[in-house]
Amino acid sequence: MKRIRFNSPVILWFAFLSGIVLIASYATGGMIRDRFFVCYRTSLADPLFYLRLFTHVLGHQNLSHYASNMMMFLLLGPILEEKYGSKKILEIILLVAVVTGILHVILFPNTGLLGASGIVFAFIILVSITGTRNDNEIPLTMIIVTVLYIGQELYNGFIVSDNISQLTHIVGGFIGALYGMTVKPKRR
Repeated sequence: MKRIRFNSPVILWFAFLSGIVLIASYATGGMIRDRFFVCYRTSLADPLFYLRLFTHVLGHQNLSHYASNMMMFLLLGPILEEKYGSKKILEIILLVAVVTGILHVILFPNTGLLGASGIVFAFIILVSITGTRNDNEIPLTMIIVTVLYIGQELYNGFIVSDNISQLTHIVGGFIGALYGMTVKPKRR
C-alpha cells in the first residue's frame, strides 16, 4: 500500500499558510488580510510595513485568486524544490516578495499588492530553464515561454484594465530567469 509523503516542505507550508490567511480573512471580513497581508505605502516608522513586504505573497483576495495561484504553485514548486532544494526555493520566494513589494510601493503608492503570482511566474520561467545540460545552453523553451509571457503581460498592462499587477509577474519572471541562469541545482 502506498503512503502519502510530505514531499515538498516549503511549497506545502506556503500553500497551507496561504490557506489559513484566506480563511482568517473571510472570518474577519478582510481585516486580517488588509492589515498584515497586503503591501501598500505607509510610514517607514510603521513596523508592519516591513513585515508586509514579505507577507503580501501569503494574502489572496478570494478563493478564486488563491486557487489559481496555488494550482500552478503546487504543480511547479515541488519539481523545483526537489531540483534546487528547500533553502533555494525559500530564497526565491522571499526575494520575489521583497523586490515586488518595494517596487510596488515606489511605483504604485495608492494601491495594495497581494498574492503569490509573482512567485508563480518566477517558477514558470525557472522550470523552463531547469534541465539544461550545461552552462552554455539557453533552452529554446525558456525563450518561447518568456516571449509569450512578457508579451501577454505587456498587452494586459497597456490594453486590459484589470486589478492585476503585471509588473509583479514580470519581476517574478525576471527573478526566476536570473536564478535559473546563475544558481546550480543541487547534486543528487
